[in-house]
Amino acid sequence: MNTSKSTSADKAGPSAKTVDEYLAGVPEPARTTLAKVRATIRAAAPAEATEGLSYGMPAFRYKGALVAYAAFKHHCSFFPMQASLIDAMKEELAGYLTSKGTLQFAVDKPLPAALVKKMVRARVAENERKKAL
Repeated sequence: MNTSKSTSADKAGPSAKTVDEYLAGVPEPARTTLAKVRATIRAAAPAEATEGLSYGMPAFRYKGALVAYAAFKHHCSFFPMQASLIDAMKEELAGYLTSKGTLQFAVDKPLPAALVKKMVRARVAENERKKAL
């Protein structure tokens, strides 16, 4: 488990008004890394999912908060918006630094597409279950 603290000041693009503005403010190689993560999320999320900023970070919504991602000074993060998903996938995430609700990865190496898709689909299913109640 990661014990380092990152602050919002470490995050790239905090004054951005759109996801594209946010990404434009992210230095390379993190910009390209996050662009790949963004494309993978889009491919796995339902067509009705929307994209925007949440707490200054790029995020997707589908029947509620779905997932978010961000660049920090020394890493990128993926936020599945459900801490229990990190715990449930502990074995698959063993090679990554995690903390409550956050999966950290290198600025120059996107998360594997299959892993991102699995997490996005799990979140879609969870949000659909919640809305069905």
